[in-house]
Amino acid sequence: MYIKEETLDDLLNNVYSKLLKKKGKVVATKGSFKEITGALLHLKRPRARLSRAEGKGKLFSCLGELAWYLSGSKDLKFITSYIPLYKESSDDRKTVYGGYGPRLVGTGRNNQLHSAIRILSEKNSSRQAVIQLFDAKDILKPHKDIPCTCTLQFLIRNNKLHMFTSMRSNDVYLGLPHDVFAFTMIQEILARSLDCELGEYKHYVSSLHLYERNFESAESYINSGFQQVIEMPEMPVGDPWPSISVLLKAEEKIRSSADFKLNELDIDPYWLDLIRILQFFHLTKSQTNTHLVDPILQSMNSRIYSAYLEKRRMEKLGTTENSPTQLEILLAQAAK
Repeated sequence: MYIKEETLDDLLNNVYSKLLKKKGKVVATKGSFKEITGALLHLKRPRARLSRAEGKGKLFSCLGELAWYLSGSKDLKFITSYIPLYKESSDDRKTVYGGYGPRLVGTGRNNQLHSAIRILSEKNSSRQAVIQLFDAKDILKPHKDIPCTCTLQFLIRNNKLHMFTSMRSNDVYLGLPHDVFAFTMIQEILARSLDCELGEYKHYVSSLHLYERNFESAESYINSGFQQVIEMPEMPVGDPWPSISVLLKAEEKIRSSADFKLNELDIDPYWLDLIRILQFFHLTKSQTNTHLVDPILQSMNSRIYSAYLEKRRMEKLGTTENSPTQLEILLAQAAK
């Protein structure tokens, strides 16, 4: 099955609708599900990677997971500070065996992201820029979590960097929004590293499935309707890795509640906004930090992000009465 759409929300709406209409269910250890096999999802606008829907705008957990990947970490405490469900994926209660970080960036010459950049820098027509995440050793013995993603491939055509993801399995409700966010961000990072334009994104899945426990939530998502198309800002032109290094160091300090001064960072406002988002997320975990929240909101460079921050403030700090359409209102204002 081939599905081509402009935005993440368009893809989700299309896929949810098709899965909910399917007859029959597959019974598995983690619960019954409906499934599409051999699905190819084509996202024409990779920057439209954030959902506008009330229940799927997972900016904070998506960004936290991306930082976990780029840091090369498989530490359980790191990722559960953003996504508590990861605690069910640990064999030893300390790490996540299938964590993508060590597989993506590794150490020294094992950094697959840098290898892909090198290959395409040396020969921009190459078809060898493939990153392997699923490994033969992953099925030698049981683990609570092994990579769902098999490979990431990058192609430059007409000075545009296109990305192709191959997955053995993908939970369309919980996993797909996070995967599309992280992988298209990586796509844009590599595009900037190679001085290319951002191309299109294609996401192949052998088993694209929706668990029965999420049927009702998927129905609610479909019925919530659509808002104006919103894309993340363009990543600044130039080598992104120095700024990524600053972001990752800032994330570690924010997560560990270490002394941190945002105004001393000398990086582009694009990256400052991402750091502010991480800081805002951790501050809103506690009612005692209410006085620190508004300055972050007021200093955001992009109003697109402000909409998600304002929604979280409403939910966590109770500063304003929330409503089912609040995110829609905020995003509509941001798009003006």
